[in-house]
Order: sequence, then structure tokens, then C-alpha cells
Amino acid sequence: MAMTAKAEARALDADERDLVQKSHHPALQQLSDQDLSQLVKLVRERRDRAKTQANQRRREMRGKAAPKGATASKADEGSKAKLAVLAMAVRRLNSETERRRRMRASIAHVESAQRALAMKEAKAENGGAAFNSRQAHTGMRNKQSQKRQQLLNPMERGRLRKAQAVAQAKRDAR
Repeated sequence: MAMTAKAEARALDADERDLVQKSHHPALQQLSDQDLSQLVKLVRERRDRAKTQANQRRREMRGKAAPKGATASKADEGSKAKLAVLAMAVRRLNSETERRRRMRASIAHVESAQRALAMKEAKAENGGAAFNSRQAHTGMRNKQSQKRQQLLNPMERGRLRKAQAVAQAKRDAR
């Protein structure tokens, strides 16, 4: 769910507010890759810390954990809001990182295709096959199977086995 800038500012302290502001659109586009990775690391650390504190407050409210302060927490809306804001910031940063990764991969793919085309055109200019190139020449050849060849039909083998069993049963019945 989207959160207003005023609600975000209310949920965060000054340092976290600066980090989250860098994760919004205009500032995010201007960050270098190194700055972006550093920002992702910092925001993740803050998010993990907020998650730990929110879980601690919830445990205090249920009576499962000893209070950290003088009294147990009565509500955890503030820690939930801080966690939500930091989680959204991490999500934005991750999507920007993924977008940049896909863009770099696309550029690398285009460059690779252009290099391959240049090599193909250079080969055509040289009159066909390049020196010492590997080619199939005569094509594929069958390879002898390593499995043993079955001399008997499996149905015939089963018929003989059953006949032997019947003959043995007759002998045993005497």
C-alpha cells in the first residue's frame, strides 16, 4: 500500500529519512551503481533492525518476552509503520538494481551479436571457411550400441519359464 511522504517522515528518524528519500524516483536514477549497492546494504540493515524491534514489541505485548524498557510496550503501530516504509524502500531499490542488471545484459547481448556479425562478414570476405576450421565433412555416423543383443523374444522367454514352472509342479506333486 502506498504511503504519503508525511507518513513516511513521521515513521522514520532523520538518518533513515535521508536513506529512504534517496530510494525515491528522481534521486534513485542519479545514483551510481556503487552508491546504489551501498544504499541497498544500509537500508536492508535498517529494515532488519526494525523487523527485530517490531517482533520484540509484539512479544512484549503478548507477554512472551521481558520488556526492554521500564514497562512493556502497549502498541506497535510505530514500529509496524517504520518496517513498512523501509520494506518498500528495499523493494524499490531491488527493482532498480534488477532494471539496471537487465539493461546491462541487454547491452552486452547486442554487443555480442554485433561482434558475431562482424566475424561472419569477415569470414565471407576471406572466401568462405577460415583456416583450420572444424567442420563435419562427412556428417554423422551411427555408433555401435553397447547393450547386449537379445537373442530371444521376451514373450518366448516368459512362455518357457512358465512351462518349466508347471513341469516342476507336476514333478513335486508325485
